[in-house]
Amino acid sequence: MLMLSLLGVADPPQLLPAREQMAFTLGFHIIIVPFGVAFTFLMLICHFRALRYGDQQALLLAQRWSRVAAVLFAVGAVSGTVLTFELGLLWPGLMGAYGAAFGFPFAIEGLFFFLEAIFMAIYIYGWTRLPAWPHFFTGVVVTLSGVGGTAAVIAANSWMNQPGGFTVRNGRVTEVVPSKVFFNGAFWWEMVHMLVAAYIVAGFMVAGVYAWGLLKGRQDRYHRLGFLVPFTVASIAMPLQFLVGDTIARQVFDREPAKFAAVELVPSTADHVPETLGGVIVNGAVRFGLPIPDVASLLAGFRPSTTIRGLDAIPAPVRPDDAVVNVVHLAFDVMVGTASLLLLLSLWFAWFWWRRREVPANRWFLRGAGVAGLVALASLESGWVVTEVGRQPWTVVGVLLTRDAVATQGNLWPLFASVLAIYLCVGIGALLVLRTMRRKWSEHDPETVAVPYGPYPAPASTDHADGADRR
Repeated sequence: MLMLSLLGVADPPQLLPAREQMAFTLGFHIIIVPFGVAFTFLMLICHFRALRYGDQQALLLAQRWSRVAAVLFAVGAVSGTVLTFELGLLWPGLMGAYGAAFGFPFAIEGLFFFLEAIFMAIYIYGWTRLPAWPHFFTGVVVTLSGVGGTAAVIAANSWMNQPGGFTVRNGRVTEVVPSKVFFNGAFWWEMVHMLVAAYIVAGFMVAGVYAWGLLKGRQDRYHRLGFLVPFTVASIAMPLQFLVGDTIARQVFDREPAKFAAVELVPSTADHVPETLGGVIVNGAVRFGLPIPDVASLLAGFRPSTTIRGLDAIPAPVRPDDAVVNVVHLAFDVMVGTASLLLLLSLWFAWFWWRRREVPANRWFLRGAGVAGLVALASLESGWVVTEVGRQPWTVVGVLLTRDAVATQGNLWPLFASVLAIYLCVGIGALLVLRTMRRKWSEHDPETVAVPYGPYPAPASTDHADGADRR
């Protein structure tokens, strides 16, 4: 099949709806992932603070955030299950020929998923039934399971970018080495990049809710703490993400030259390559961009004389077309631009905190913090576009073309419409549930609402909140 594709056989008609459906479902699911990975960590920070220092407002935040996490976990379970079925229905060429290797990380992910689901239920159930510290550690398992599940999915995705750990004989995968499949050449940096992104998105999204509350005059400690914990985590993660991203850029330069050429908009092999802001490729020429001399070569090899392989060095049958290149390049610009805005906001916060040790009261800062979550989501989505679209026309780089992986029977548009309807219902349902929860909580004074383990409220002389569990 690969040889037929290289000879110029037309793409099957199922390719477009299959790619559109996969893009939509991945784009939806990736919004939920940070809450399973990082939101529960934010919850645990508040929970620990409550148990260690008797902070009743932190305990109330942990309790409420755990309920939000449970709702979003249910949404992620639905969207993730649909994605699993899609791999077999839409891409039989991938799963049929390479499932022995590609499926291994998903088997690991399934184990982490069930572990997370079990302990999420125990954590929610245990608020009024378990002693304080045993209850806290059930939440630790939830967070670690989310990290493990995400690492497994990233292992599968990174394997598609830099496949290894298998041998192909007669068109079938043999001699699979699970450790080399999982810990492939791209795994570690992609995993760290995604995990840090999860903390950034979850941190800014959650902090944004409380930033709008602070703007509306709700200056009580509940709202200040609800803002401070997630925003601090996201602000710490931002500079780390730039360091990780810079390292990944050189990994891509070394091992995925076509993707790097698309990211940097390099039509022809050259040195002293500029960084092009904006712009598109039209008929092999860069148009409308703003070039910054030598920066792309510096990014690739720390020297202006570094030679970057251009798109002209990629064999014509597997060279990404202009539309793919332009999407990848503009998505990269969006990712870097939005991340830069978030870094500036984080530095503003750090400067203010260093000087005054309090939540900034500046209304422009709070407005920026209020929309930072949406900006972080835009950065996350554009990053996934760079990763996924940048791999085209390959499904598994150098091994399996996307046109050879797709199903070739039937009309896939009705299936796409059905998936759209399912996700629409799930998304609207989740928003309605979260809105109902918010309204219910807003009817209570956060300073006086009862919390799971006492005292209610904590006496001034009480140093630890878990003393009441010995009643």
